[in-house]
Amino acid sequence: MAIAKREIAGRGVHPVGLGCMNLSWAYGSPPPQDEKIKLLNRALDLGYDHFDTANIYGGGANEELLAEAVMHRRSEFFLASKLGLVVDGARRGIDCSPEAIAENLDKSLQRLGTDHLDLYYMHRFDPKVPIADSVGAMALAIEAGKIRSYGVSEWSAAHIREAHEVHPMAAVQPEYSLWTRNVELGVLQACEDLGIAMVAFSPTGRGAFGGVLRDPSTLEEKDLRTKMPRFSAENWPQNLAVIEEFEALARDNGLAPAQLALRWVLEQGEHCHVIPGTTSIAHLEENFTAARVEVSSDVVEEAGRIINHSTIRGHRYHDAIRPTIDTEEFEEA
Repeated sequence: MAIAKREIAGRGVHPVGLGCMNLSWAYGSPPPQDEKIKLLNRALDLGYDHFDTANIYGGGANEELLAEAVMHRRSEFFLASKLGLVVDGARRGIDCSPEAIAENLDKSLQRLGTDHLDLYYMHRFDPKVPIADSVGAMALAIEAGKIRSYGVSEWSAAHIREAHEVHPMAAVQPEYSLWTRNVELGVLQACEDLGIAMVAFSPTGRGAFGGVLRDPSTLEEKDLRTKMPRFSAENWPQNLAVIEEFEALARDNGLAPAQLALRWVLEQGEHCHVIPGTTSIAHLEENFTAARVEVSSDVVEEAGRIINHSTIRGHRYHDAIRPTIDTEEFEEA
């Protein structure tokens, strides 16, 4: 059965949104500017109506790309951005202080060429700042009309509940996919209980479930995945064997692997959304149809049996990044 639009901040959007990050940053060299602009407009033409960006994607370049490419079509899409991660030379960390929220919001609005965001996330949990202070700054931005709603990314269930009591949040954005199940330890249920949309990033396993990647050693050195344990020479062979079993399941049922991976996430609750990223128009089109392809509950269940936390080797992040994640962790095997 096809999945209809789902709500974020009281607005119905297609359950498959577009993560814009890798058009500017993270997974190797981005495509030429004209190809990025073409892809973003093709997304709108297809019916994508939820675009997700952040101030750190390309050091602001991703927000500037959206301004150039699609802001003349601003009324056609729900726009989300983020603040909180600091990557400025030797200055690295998390800053969700009220001052940082106000300053970075104004900068994002300027880069994006718009007077408001539909959703503004705190990109990570900042333990140095009381939750009431950070959320209070978000509430002030809502009152000022600069944002319509706020959300958080990679926060624990307890901190989500605490923030929601200060001011209701609209969305939580965690990593969630067949091989990253941390939200099932509390966040997924907290979002359902509180009526919060859960917007899954990296729902195709950072491209691992796209049916293309076979040898991570071919990735560019600056590709973030080269430092992620699941893509290491030690862990990848076992992970690839599991992925190939999953791919066979998808193709035996007339699905692209990415479609089944996306549909699996969407089937975990009516509050679940996905925001896969891509630099390929063919994959853009393929991903969008994941909400309407025919797929049985048995196939969805089997996908989850093949790929899950216990069948995959390696943590999702390397040791230097893990302390920045507030979402609950599975115990080490």
